[in-house]
Amino acid sequence: MKNPTKFTVLSAAAACLALSLTACGSAAPEKGGVNDATGSDPVTLTVGTFNEFGYEELFEEYETLNPNVTIEHKKAATTNEARDNLTTRLAAGSGLSDIEAVEVDWLPELLQYPDRFADLADPAVEGRWLDWKAEAATTADGKLLGYGTDSGPEAVCYNAELLKKAGMPSERGEVAEMLGTSWDSYFEAGKAYKAANPDSAWFDSAGAIYQGMSNQLEKVYEEEDGTVIATENQKVKDTYNQVLKASTEDGLSAHLSQWSDDWASGFQTGAFATTLCPGWMLGVIEGNAAGVTGWDVANVFPGGGGNWGGSYLTVPTQGEHQAEAKKLAGWLTAPEQQIKAFTAKGTFPSQKEALESSELLGQTNEFFNGAPTGQIFAERAKAVDVTPFKGTKYFAINDAMQQALTRVDVDKSDDAASSWEKFVTAVKSL
Repeated sequence: MKNPTKFTVLSAAAACLALSLTACGSAAPEKGGVNDATGSDPVTLTVGTFNEFGYEELFEEYETLNPNVTIEHKKAATTNEARDNLTTRLAAGSGLSDIEAVEVDWLPELLQYPDRFADLADPAVEGRWLDWKAEAATTADGKLLGYGTDSGPEAVCYNAELLKKAGMPSERGEVAEMLGTSWDSYFEAGKAYKAANPDSAWFDSAGAIYQGMSNQLEKVYEEEDGTVIATENQKVKDTYNQVLKASTEDGLSAHLSQWSDDWASGFQTGAFATTLCPGWMLGVIEGNAAGVTGWDVANVFPGGGGNWGGSYLTVPTQGEHQAEAKKLAGWLTAPEQQIKAFTAKGTFPSQKEALESSELLGQTNEFFNGAPTGQIFAERAKAVDVTPFKGTKYFAINDAMQQALTRVDVDKSDDAASSWEKFVTAVKSL
């Protein structure tokens, strides 16, 4: 899942990961396929995730099916917290969960150290996932280091009550038509909203809008050979400037840092009318907007299609129960369980079989005004025609970019030009 990232300064532990991993000890991988029974002796498996994967009921189901297994869920509040824990304990050589969830944006860093993760390749899972989903977790020599969980096709979630108050269309088909297929049309709709309802913003966060826009670029920060192009990529700078113009000059932003307490409470106070929403965001919105009526989902995304996030389950080789962990990870990411996770938290499947399921396509979401979320996100997934290249420095550079946006949009300590120069300096220091 992208799951979403709370952008913070990279920890010292994460920054020195490359230096310390060479000294780490690791257990030899255990043998055993996805469907292999590994005995009836009692075993406790720890699973580290973040945000909302929709696994709580699945863990109970698995324990019922496997009475000898007890699952301990270690759930981080944000991806940064999870990543910090992973890099710190990976460098230390101990302390990781038997299964660790990894977000797609920091997966490339970990692919540099394939010996730290069990090879999950297995005939039982071959061909399960969308090609790009599996390829992203596969090393050059064919090792599969992660089982894909969700993908993140994007739509636009909106508060229909706020749109009605502004005298604007509020029915999801009309909203999709109003938002249009370009970022210009999305921002123009925002100007009309702001003029009619000046006490509420059009979108929540400049950082979130930038993320949605940049995920439509084939190359963002790096070339395939590792050359960093972040500060010279005109498309990146144009996107940065367009977002901050909408935020500051046009006043369309609520100036909130995504995942902050103020952002979460903004759903309750009507601080903004729209937010970009990959499938996994549905559960986040429903949690933050509990008791609020009017939220809906429009089957549209400015600029065409877009995918934000998606995660993987990995099995670190330092674990003592790798065969059992592999079996659990395979079960959690099977088509049937992916559909159940989507029903629970909106985490959209990445499994081919799940994507073709009538059960998925028939899913509706009561909180979002009964929206046919299965159909909407299936169509949004088909609209994705760009999968950005993300190299080993992607996470660190994007973190610096988000800090640059935050300085202007949230902290208001810099203008766009001065904050960009700080971004350039930060990239050069990596």
